[in-house]
Amino acid sequence: MHAHIKIPLKELVLATTPAKKSVSKKASVSEDAARANRERPSEPKPYKATKEELLKFYRDMLLIRRFEEKAGQLYGLGLIGGFCHLYIGQEAVAIGLQSALTPGKDSVITGYRDHGHMLAYGIDPNLIMAELTGRAAGISQGKGGSMHMFSTEHKFYGGHGIVGAQVSLGAGLAFGHKYSNDGGVCLAYFGDGASNQGQVYESFNMAELWKLPIIFVIENNQYAMGTSVNRASSEDQLYRRGESFRIPGIQVDGMDVLAVRGAAEVALDWVRSGKGPVLLEMKTYRYRGHSMSDPAKYRSRDEVQSVRDNSDPIEGCKAYLADLGVGDDELKAIEKEIRKIVNESADFAEASPEPDLSELYTDVLVEQY
Repeated sequence: MHAHIKIPLKELVLATTPAKKSVSKKASVSEDAARANRERPSEPKPYKATKEELLKFYRDMLLIRRFEEKAGQLYGLGLIGGFCHLYIGQEAVAIGLQSALTPGKDSVITGYRDHGHMLAYGIDPNLIMAELTGRAAGISQGKGGSMHMFSTEHKFYGGHGIVGAQVSLGAGLAFGHKYSNDGGVCLAYFGDGASNQGQVYESFNMAELWKLPIIFVIENNQYAMGTSVNRASSEDQLYRRGESFRIPGIQVDGMDVLAVRGAAEVALDWVRSGKGPVLLEMKTYRYRGHSMSDPAKYRSRDEVQSVRDNSDPIEGCKAYLADLGVGDDELKAIEKEIRKIVNESADFAEASPEPDLSELYTDVLVEQY
């Protein structure tokens, strides 16, 4: 009978693994140098906006803010059902990026926090609010709701409830742009939580192999559903996530609309020149919970208020406008205009009929059988 000898796991692995050829220090240094010398996009600089452009950024961000606040009110009244994820605090990301796109040419796809991205692409607030409230006049005929809005006319492809699903679909949209040679670029948004999904990395690999015209945008609002990114991700500098696929990454202050727009210019130049995808990590913050049903007890009120006081994207834009001589009266006029648009969208939604019951059977199959 043979005695059982316990061999430490480390020694067992060493004993059963073929010896590797020694790698000289010189070789590893040259590999690092090659990586360092790999071409990268230039470092973004804040966008130099004209007064008119800056006023539009301010107006568009304010529209998202007031629209989302109204959506929260309608949810509280029971006029919006199901899930409802608000974009309050993250407005500079969508406006800064999408203001650089060419409507009707470039495509956009995102997850379930999608109202702001639709407004940023110029889609009618009435149609969005009608969709939120499940009305037939909604952009998806009231059947998509908050998370599943869509507009092929505007090249806005959702609104997706499955975490990270939109990244693979975005790669497909980018493949379509390249295949048809239409000059378009896909902007694919996802969050810090979705950045840990496996299909994201499969999409990275394919996008870089085929040099697809896509900008991957991580909207890092710090908490995913409710867990801090520092507790959920071993590599919490998310702009580095594409490096192993040779996709360059850039970290951006997502609370500053001019920083975002500056990064958009650099990313678009890179992608449109045929160099393949680029990854933008937008360091941003949401003021509300993950959804309307989230009490957000995983962070303090003081933390949220501190961000509001020191980094709010709309207040930051106000400061830029003040430097250009824009006074309070002009800003108050914009506020009044935006509140009117948002209130009218709520009235339009409430006055619109719900879909006919026969609509239950449409859009289920691609063709009739």
